[in-house]
Amino acid sequence: MLINRRVPISYVLNTIKIEILYVLVIGLLVHYLTSKYKMIIPDMPITIPAFIGTAISVILSFKLSQSYDRWWEARKIWGSIVNDSRSFILQLQSFVNKDFSHEIREISMRHIAWCYALGQSLRGENPTENIKEFISEDDLEYIKKFTNKPLALLQLNTLNITKLKEHNAIDLFSQIQINNTLVNFSNAMGMAERIKTTIFPVTYRIFLHFFIYIFVVTLSIALRDIESHFEIPLLLVISSIFFLLEKSATHLQDPFMNRPSDTAMTTIARTIEINVKQLIGEQNIPSPIEPKSFYAL
Repeated sequence: MLINRRVPISYVLNTIKIEILYVLVIGLLVHYLTSKYKMIIPDMPITIPAFIGTAISVILSFKLSQSYDRWWEARKIWGSIVNDSRSFILQLQSFVNKDFSHEIREISMRHIAWCYALGQSLRGENPTENIKEFISEDDLEYIKKFTNKPLALLQLNTLNITKLKEHNAIDLFSQIQINNTLVNFSNAMGMAERIKTTIFPVTYRIFLHFFIYIFVVTLSIALRDIESHFEIPLLLVISSIFFLLEKSATHLQDPFMNRPSDTAMTTIARTIEINVKQLIGEQNIPSPIEPKSFYAL
């Protein structure tokens, strides 16, 4: 997730370097053709590229709005996971008999593993990486049979709560309350997976790029009487604005793709780990994850 620091120019330029190269080629080609065939190619009123540019701006504003909604929904989902995680541990400590402190710790550590596994799964990484310190070897072998590893961890905690009820460690009302929190975790996981698997229409991006290139061509023709050393930089600057906005929207629309603009799931999971371990009285408390130069993991 981007933080309140200056974004390097190199990162900005790298995101649109291919598009800028295309614009440079198109601009040079159109300038050459309009110079060589000046009598054949008619003049282009500046109102035409202005109209196309206005239409592109409207489309871009719509895409930015929709993309930000997806990104913000992802952040709210992980915010709810943080809140429910704290409530979950407090419920365990409040409802479960104090003689079952070992089970409370086991469930709590397994929940930390669930947070890390969910984030890694959403990013397309190995869900079992970095969670071995939180769960037993038996748990690790059990979840390997599942395609959805976070779901398997959630099931293990649910079964553990059921065992506590069978051993009269909690009453029925307490079990219902804790299960409601576990259902919240399942709902949050499902909402995050929906965002991950629902792809923003690819044709939208293709058509938008096509319109931007049409805009570049018409603007280049309209500016045919300007010297190339003024015209080409002008085309590059104007088109860069459109492409940067489009790239920003594209990155925001996929908040689980392991980019600098993603939801900081690893950082959030570490925050949950710190909170949970402090609540259950663990001694080995990790430090918060420090952000990179301009984004948090």
